[in-house]
Amino acid sequence: MGYFKHETAIVDEGCEICEGTKIWHFSHIMSNCSIGKNCNIGQNVVVSPDVILGDNCKVQNNVSIYTGVTCGNDVFLGPSMVFTNVTNPRSAVNRKSEYKRTHVGNGATIGANATIVCGHDIGEYAFIGAGSVVTKTVKPYALMVGNPAKQIGWMSEFGQPLHFNDEGFATCSESGDKYQLINESVSKL
Repeated sequence: MGYFKHETAIVDEGCEICEGTKIWHFSHIMSNCSIGKNCNIGQNVVVSPDVILGDNCKVQNNVSIYTGVTCGNDVFLGPSMVFTNVTNPRSAVNRKSEYKRTHVGNGATIGANATIVCGHDIGEYAFIGAGSVVTKTVKPYALMVGNPAKQIGWMSEFGQPLHFNDEGFATCSESGDKYQLINESVSKL
């Protein structure tokens, strides 16, 4: 076993958990999950069957990741944030065959207490503010806040706001990396 599991954590059969990952107190990793290298799964986290997490994902305390969710590498899931996987749940109606998929792109951040309504992907390096409720697909590098979440800007790969000039270019204040905005899409140069 090349990963750490706290004695109170439960890991079901059929999971693939890679080297360097840590699973903390009272967390439950359900069957057939795939968790990459060097991930950190905080306490009281539930990872439902068939979820995929890439390398170096940080999952903070009390997060729920339901079947249908996949995350790329370097994803940050803030404390008590939650995904959904059914758009019209009813206790008396079994909708397991209707689970919708949600993909979180490489490097994306989802803030504390945010809710991601299923079927809406989060683009790479997007930044979802704390408490936001995402009800639509999020573009790469987009900064989203509110309920429902609205885009209020763009963020760099280092998590700094990007301020584009009249020619559509911006520089990250922390890394010095350059970005370009064309037709409401950001790309790193």
